[in-house]
This record gives sequence, C-alpha cells and structure tokens, in this order.
Amino acid sequence: MKKLNLESLSIDELWRLHEELNQYLSTRLNAEKRALEKRLAQLRRENEVNVVQSDQKPVPRKKRAYPKVHPKYRNPNEPHETWSGRGKQPKWLAAQLKTGRSMEEFLIRHR
Repeated sequence: MKKLNLESLSIDELWRLHEELNQYLSTRLNAEKRALEKRLAQLRRENEVNVVQSDQKPVPRKKRAYPKVHPKYRNPNEPHETWSGRGKQPKWLAAQLKTGRSMEEFLIRHR
C-alpha cells in the first residue's frame, strides 16, 4: 500500500478521499456483518438440532458425599443449638463471646 502525502492534497481532494473511505468502510462492514449473521444462524440451527436430539433430561451429577460433622459447641441456654465449628459463627455464640466468655466454655465434652 502506497503512502499518501496528505499535506499536498487540497481540501476538495481530502474531502473526496474521506467520502471514498466512508463508502469503502461501509461496504466492508456490511459484508462482515452479513458473514457474522450467517454464522450465527448456522450455530443456532446446530444448537436446535442438538436440543431436539437430546430430548431426555440430563442426568444430574451426584454431589460429593461429605462425612457427617458432629457438633463441637453447644449453647448452654438452648441445648438444641449446636455448632460444628465450620462456617459462619452462630449468633448465640458471637453474642456470648462479646460478653467476655471463651470458646472453650461451649465445647461439648464427650464422655
């Protein structure tokens, strides 16, 4: 591609060049848009065929079996409230800790 010396062109010549570039870009962009729309339509058709072919429901994946986690802490005021020590700290424990009590006070002692 040869390089144009834009400085040597008159205003009218620059304007004509501008219009030619606009027309060229418009033609190229429209052609590219049509090609992309054609490809998108093809992908949609392929997807529809795949959906029709797979009428049966997908087999759900089995969740990983985790061992049961036994509680480590118990609320002395409400013995049915327990916590395993995993996840977010329960409100009852957070409130007790704010009053100055320690975690060891709530441990479940196994006999």
